[in-house]
Amino acid sequence: LHFHDCFVLGCDASILLDGTATFTGEKTAGPNNNSVRGYEVIDTIKSQVGSLCPGVVSCADIVAVAARDSVVILGGPTWTVRLGRRDSTTASFSAAGTDLPGPNLSLSQLISAFSKKGLTTKEMVVLSGTHTIGKARCTSFRNHIYNDTDIDPAFAASKQKICPRSGGDDNLSPLDGTTTVFDNVYFRGLEEKKGLLHSDQVLYNGGSTDSLVKTYSIDTATFFTDVANAMVRMGDISPLTGTNGQIRTNCRKVN
Repeated sequence: LHFHDCFVLGCDASILLDGTATFTGEKTAGPNNNSVRGYEVIDTIKSQVGSLCPGVVSCADIVAVAARDSVVILGGPTWTVRLGRRDSTTASFSAAGTDLPGPNLSLSQLISAFSKKGLTTKEMVVLSGTHTIGKARCTSFRNHIYNDTDIDPAFAASKQKICPRSGGDDNLSPLDGTTTVFDNVYFRGLEEKKGLLHSDQVLYNGGSTDSLVKTYSIDTATFFTDVANAMVRMGDISPLTGTNGQIRTNCRKVN
């Protein structure tokens, strides 16, 4: 949720806005529709925080803190979340469709997409490692399991049982073997050609990022340090501060 927010207009909670008569929200854009979860969780947090200190904590900051706390609860590293973001008063359906890296991108396309947001290739790889938690929809990995060659045949066959060639778009598969634990198993899976998404496996396919994957697959401490630093850097993408934006009372709509 934090990633899909920050890559579209910056870390400004624009992803949380429902569509209105004047703009189409980001929730129904291709990369988000039927995929992003947790809006109700943010609503609950906002309600509780807002009752204690109304008009102080932005929805954008709540998303940033919730991302950190979720990682910690699942066994991952912690980091100091920089605070003071304000909330956007609009959203961009079109930017969500163009700026969020898709599951079928090549390595060079991934590097470019992250570079446009000021993030390095190393940060792209380590942030991809957050796929250690969560699941993906069949529509996101169908092409990889049926058409790509850089995939373990038995792994592909097992996923084809979940994801048919047609239909079942919303069927879910874990992104790695320990999907409720924040660990480095994702990278070990890449070494075994068991990346679920095309955009996962390209990180370890004879290219420039193979060495990073190898490092993170054997060194949890380095992965934890680097992903914590990368999450802070991602949280700094084009925030609204000062008099820009607002502190939304309801994360789903402009004040």
